[in-house]
Amino acid sequence: MSTDPIRSPCKRLCAVDGRLGFCRGCGRTLKEIGGWSQYSHEERDVIMDELDGRFAEVGLVAPE
Repeated sequence: MSTDPIRSPCKRLCAVDGRLGFCRGCGRTLKEIGGWSQYSHEERDVIMDELDGRFAEVGLVAPE
């Protein structure tokens, strides 16, 4: 079992947009947010690598 801290893209700007299907703060879906602590480090890394693309697909820039 890993004792590494869990990395998170959370920006503390939580606003899940039902039209977009993801949070306007971090880019994760509700399913991803809910399961975040259960994912492996590798699974979280894959999701985090996709987040900027989600924003770009709808013409938004991910918050800093």
